[in-house]
Amino acid sequence: MDFWSRLLAHTPLSSGSSRKDFAKDPARRLHRFEKEYSQLLQTWRNSSNLAHDDEAAEYIEIRLQELTNLLSDESRRPLPHPCITFAATKQVYIPVAKIATTSYNEWIIKEAVLFFATLIESEEEAFVENDNFSASLTNLLVRITGANSIRLGADTEARVVELAFNITTKIRLDPEILPAWFKTRQSEGTPEEKQQLDEREKFTGRTQKQDFPLFYLLIDYIHHEGKVGDFARTGLLYIIEAASSSVALEQWIVESDLSTLMATGLGALYSQLSRKLVIDHPANDLPPILAFSDYQHPKSNYEVMSSCSFEFQSHLDTFLSHLLFWQDVLNHCRSVEVKSTLLEHFQVIFLQQLLYPSLLESSDIDGGSSVAVLTYLRRILETVDHPDMINLILHYLLALPDIVPSIPSGTQDVVSAARKRKSMDLATMMASKGEAAAEPLLFNLVDLILACLRSHSQQTIYVTLQLVSVILKRHHRYAVITLLYTEGVHGESSHRTSGAHQQEVEYLMSLAGIIGGQDNFDEIYDNVVKDTLIRLENHPCSIKLVTPKTSTNNHKLPAIPDSLPGAPRDVRSHTLRPDDPLLNIVLDRLETFFLNPVETNLSLTEAIFDLAVCGFMHLEGWFLRSVQSYAFDDEGDEPPLPEPPLDPDSTEYVEFKQMQSMQECRRRPKWIQSRLPRFLAILQTLCGQVAAYRETIPRFDDLLQQRREAFQIADTATPNPTPVAPGRTKNAASQQPPPPIFSTPTAVDRTSAAAAASENGSRNASRERPSGLEGFAQRILSELGTPSRSASPRGRKEANKSDRSTPALAPVAPALLPPYETPARLLRRSDSPAGSVSSITGAEAALANQMKAFQAVDQSILARRVGIPNITNSKKRQEVEAIPLSFDRDKNSRNQENISNDVQEDESVNNLAPSSDEEEDTTTGGDGVSTPTADEAGEEELKTVSVSHLLTNVIVLQSFLFELASLVQVRAGLFDEVRFA
Repeated sequence: MDFWSRLLAHTPLSSGSSRKDFAKDPARRLHRFEKEYSQLLQTWRNSSNLAHDDEAAEYIEIRLQELTNLLSDESRRPLPHPCITFAATKQVYIPVAKIATTSYNEWIIKEAVLFFATLIESEEEAFVENDNFSASLTNLLVRITGANSIRLGADTEARVVELAFNITTKIRLDPEILPAWFKTRQSEGTPEEKQQLDEREKFTGRTQKQDFPLFYLLIDYIHHEGKVGDFARTGLLYIIEAASSSVALEQWIVESDLSTLMATGLGALYSQLSRKLVIDHPANDLPPILAFSDYQHPKSNYEVMSSCSFEFQSHLDTFLSHLLFWQDVLNHCRSVEVKSTLLEHFQVIFLQQLLYPSLLESSDIDGGSSVAVLTYLRRILETVDHPDMINLILHYLLALPDIVPSIPSGTQDVVSAARKRKSMDLATMMASKGEAAAEPLLFNLVDLILACLRSHSQQTIYVTLQLVSVILKRHHRYAVITLLYTEGVHGESSHRTSGAHQQEVEYLMSLAGIIGGQDNFDEIYDNVVKDTLIRLENHPCSIKLVTPKTSTNNHKLPAIPDSLPGAPRDVRSHTLRPDDPLLNIVLDRLETFFLNPVETNLSLTEAIFDLAVCGFMHLEGWFLRSVQSYAFDDEGDEPPLPEPPLDPDSTEYVEFKQMQSMQECRRRPKWIQSRLPRFLAILQTLCGQVAAYRETIPRFDDLLQQRREAFQIADTATPNPTPVAPGRTKNAASQQPPPPIFSTPTAVDRTSAAAAASENGSRNASRERPSGLEGFAQRILSELGTPSRSASPRGRKEANKSDRSTPALAPVAPALLPPYETPARLLRRSDSPAGSVSSITGAEAALANQMKAFQAVDQSILARRVGIPNITNSKKRQEVEAIPLSFDRDKNSRNQENISNDVQEDESVNNLAPSSDEEEDTTTGGDGVSTPTADEAGEEELKTVSVSHLLTNVIVLQSFLFELASLVQVRAGLFDEVRFA
């Protein structure tokens, strides 16, 4: 047996076990490592030029790979580790670095990088603390990434940056490693030699790259995408974070050109963005809410870029990612001086030299430069969260007064002196350009916003409203003192009473009732209320109002961490003045709601909603009726209280006074039309226009219900999760992916409130039954504590109380048009005997003809262009002048030929033919809206829209009314805005 065992030990069958024994034996492992290393040196010395000796280069690559494998395998085995010790003692890394730098061979460079990475990961022999090791590795990294090196592949480049990142990770965990990688030249030499350094070269960083090569290596890759950029940015953050534990590094970073490189790099990325832009959507992915409107794709060319182009999206993503890197640097930086230096360069180089001049030079008549710069500013304000960056941007663009900083520096005097020298260098560099920077003193961001809102370009208005919404939602304390005309509110006397509150909620729901519908509005409104509650709670100004104060020691919330001077103070109770320019311009746009593009209306309603979201913003006066305008009848709605006790000091008298106060608050003020805020008056006018359209447009209710169902179908067909509320809330932002950079709210954003439950309704139901909105309004009013009311959402049914308890709504819902015959109704009234094949065939043919006829008629109605009807008020009701619907005669006659005899006898279909009055007057309709002529075609197109576009805007308006009602209702409970006594 011993003989056979010895024989088998030398056979190939035992090679596997022999290799394992070899790896386990430290002596044999070291012997092989020395052999591989000696062969590597011998081949390198015998080759005169590895760049042209492919055979030698391949052999060296294999030897390096074997050395790396041995080190990697040994690091996973128990001690001892003779190969790692040999590499540290003999300084194997020095010739390896020289071989890689002189080879100009990417494969050798790649294996050398892996070799150094393996030594660092072994965490033995203190490689990262060794000066010779750091010098060799630094020289290798600088040489292979320099200008005279070969172009590395993406994989090799990623390994190089990852190796540099691993070193910064070690420095972050152990700051004692830093001196091996960071050595300033200023610490060497006599004081006289130090003073002879050229200040210009110090500013440009020419003399400092040799002090910390690893630092500059990472800076070169921070603009890259993918894994390379992530490693470089994170490694640079670790180095900046380490500056808090090293005064020398902190001073070096302040005097280095880090801030200059970052600011100029951000400016270069901003300059790559298109100067002219149009907001568009892909033709094959147009949102349904735009597809059902008069949306037209804007024209783009080589000068005017489309927002949905891949090139533009790529440039904008790169710019925003670098802006986020700025924010990360400020978040990780614990040095006040370093942070101040970065912010100063951000303001001077980026804000003053690029961003503000682009805003100042923008125009909405040169192809979309205003659209571009306003969109970029909006994306900047949406992306950045750091309070110092926000303060710097808005403080400068809004021309807020500067305040001398009084924050003492927490660092040593040497760093402060370096900070002052850097500021002087920056001022000298800006002065050497000979161009004075533009200052926003005469024309600031507020002036630009107001001017763009008055623009004739709908795209300019659209993007400006989006910018206003971002400022109101995310940075409301800046808007209060600049963008809005506000006045302070003191005490609770300005809060509305419970009776007025119920009356105003009822009024908003009554306006939604004029639009009507047959859907399940209970479920829709519940979803709207949930979304509104989340939006109110998430507003930055409302946290102090909704955060519970659990104890006296934990009731003070942390202040906003602004380190820069001049930041606005916290928002206090205020209200919007009725003469506010922004409010009135927005309301001017609201008056032409049905003629506006859908995108404009979505942004318009968003901005109005955001004006009222802040918990410190009081609604009375500009949104709801002012408390000072309340007027009451002598007789109240409730029975009088019993006689009060005679003793004023008795408990009964106090209770009587409380009951009397509560009864006074429950009284409903008289609804005086002339005292309504302009906002409520415009909403009433818009709903009156809807009633006018219903009277004059055939099949208006049927077409409106069809539009709701179309949105519902489009909503369920999309792969994205269905939002639960109409509105632009972020209640599920943490669970859903972020929206695209230029995303127009889809149909479900505003219309799902009116369409989400359309599947529960029936379009073919009888018109005599109450609408779904009537029962819904009755439920809402009962929850508010409203006394018994009728099923109609328009108020009380009693004639003797309607004038003083309900608003004078305009107008009362008109009588509905007689229903059309539907295919199902034709089948039910068919007199053909059951089972007759001929009768079934005839019925199917009649149904097919009928459906074609209805489709043709509906398309004719939807394509008709209408304007705003003229509405004149009267005491009893609003008289609405008719809108003539004149269709193409040839097309109408062809449609009539396809209609069966039964359908031709139907009065409702015959009523679609133009009347003789319409034939006589083809230029001016009864509503005063002129039919476009050849000379006025261009101007008239802006004043009329298709019926299809009108229907979409009507659904948007009803959803907006739901949101307003929920806003008033939720604010009352969340912020205690209603007085009950």
